[in-house]
Amino acid sequence: MGDVLEFPSRQAQGLAFLDRQIRDLLTAKGADEALVDHAASQLNRIYTRITNAQQYQFTVRLPDAISETERQALQSDIETGLEQLRRDNHRLLVELVAELVLAEMKGFELSRR
Repeated sequence: MGDVLEFPSRQAQGLAFLDRQIRDLLTAKGADEALVDHAASQLNRIYTRITNAQQYQFTVRLPDAISETERQALQSDIETGLEQLRRDNHRLLVELVAELVLAEMKGFELSRR
């Protein structure tokens, strides 16, 4: 079986989810349209930056004597470790994005007074 392509991408799905969540939350809290749009725009900009920064790519040179089975096992271990790091980093970065968007919203609100 070949590669599986996801439409929309996981990044687009995640961003659409966060966009809906922030819009719903702010609207329920009584925020006006300008504040909701500003917050969603900031979230989009910041989330896109962190997601792009998490696209890890590197090369590992293996000795010629390594077997195909060992090569596959090593590749699997590396991929598993990187995925766990990505998940942990992503969780932390989403928390930081939320704090940054909140600060941006407060600054936007203060600039309108």
